[in-house]
Amino acid sequence: MPEQRIPITDLDLILKETASLWGEMRDQRIFITGGTGFFGCWLLESFAHINRELHLNALATILTRDPAAFAKKCPHLAADPSLTFLPGDIRAFVFPEDDFKYVIHAATEASAKQAAEEPLEMLTTILNGTERTLKFAAAHGTQKFLLTSSGAVYGKQPPTLTHIPEDYLGGPNPLDPAAVYAEGKRASEQMCALYARQTAIEFKIARCFAFVGPHLPLDAHFAIGNFIRDTMRGSPIAISGDGTPTRSYLYAADLAIWLWTMLFRAPPMQAFNVGSEEAISIADLARTVVATLYPGIPINIAKQPSSGNPLQQYVPSTQNAQRHLNLRPTVNLLEAIRRTAAWHKFTVSNEHPAKSA
Repeated sequence: MPEQRIPITDLDLILKETASLWGEMRDQRIFITGGTGFFGCWLLESFAHINRELHLNALATILTRDPAAFAKKCPHLAADPSLTFLPGDIRAFVFPEDDFKYVIHAATEASAKQAAEEPLEMLTTILNGTERTLKFAAAHGTQKFLLTSSGAVYGKQPPTLTHIPEDYLGGPNPLDPAAVYAEGKRASEQMCALYARQTAIEFKIARCFAFVGPHLPLDAHFAIGNFIRDTMRGSPIAISGDGTPTRSYLYAADLAIWLWTMLFRAPPMQAFNVGSEEAISIADLARTVVATLYPGIPINIAKQPSSGNPLQQYVPSTQNAQRHLNLRPTVNLLEAIRRTAAWHKFTVSNEHPAKSA
């Protein structure tokens, strides 16, 4: 497997947008769960880059189930002296020594397959993992704690609401097993609120929506990843529905910028949506991916839109993040698609050089 580095242009962008925030991290320690997934790779890579460039002398400890597997995927991170990888299960990991001024809890199994086949396992992992991480933070001098929650906590977005704000008080159906991920995230936010009452920790809540960028799996349940994969292969794109559900996508470098900014600057116990306000239907997304990467690839939409069905939407309002944290996307969707495809093309062509011609 080739070494999967994030492009230096993206790392420099993250540094440029967050440079003024890092002074308080100097000589400090941060503990990160979920540090080897999509979110985690961006957090670790940007932390290591900024730590070097600004000479922060900061250290990060990363909880992971399989350090050896991550070392094969990202050997440059496994070898970075500022990063220590702690093997363990999020539900019962052994607490490392020392105090950690910062904690980012980003460990979540968001697999659609697990949600469908083992929903109780997903729920208990989210809840027990959050509780374990909170206990760790409370016992190790943590001052700022960032929870990566989800836009799923709002439940179904009403068709009359084009962009869902943080003060929308809807929620998922607790009797629907398909809502297990959303309910786990809602309960995790509640746990943070309870710990905020009994500790001096500043809890920051990031409600994350949909993203695209290097390290996004192309073979999971993410539509944009599937479309990029099929287009890169020259295969027709198949949409099983009618193509009308609406989403929005924030580039992963912007995701990292927003998460670091929220950790350092967001007011405690105030949720902030993380995502793009640029809404696009699934059908138009497929057309955009094809037009950007490989014009002419067929797009097959299985069903015709029905006027009687309410529009399915998953698009955040980010007005709070813009107003209070001065956060806005810096990379548009077309460029995000190009960068994601270029990164995957590089890793695939280096892994299978005979197929790269």
